[in-house]
Amino acid sequence: MNKAMLVESMAKITKLPKATCKECLEAFVASVGSALKGKKAVVLTGFGTFQVIKRKTRVGINPATGKKMQIPSKNVPKFRAGKALRNLVG
Repeated sequence: MNKAMLVESMAKITKLPKATCKECLEAFVASVGSALKGKKAVVLTGFGTFQVIKRKTRVGINPATGKKMQIPSKNVPKFRAGKALRNLVG
């Protein structure tokens, strides 16, 4: 499902115009992004948790040359599904 399909699905469920659903989805994504940028977790009970984790420095191999190289540490977003979502899927 892509963004357009999600907006269409939201419009069907809520009976709101697609434009309104698109604005709501974009506001949600912006809000989550802003919170993660501030290194704050976003917890949606039953759905899941968005959080930032720090990846450690590690050694990788350059596929072009085959040489080992250091991959620096960095912060990356992570999503962990909540119990209700896990039960719904599987």
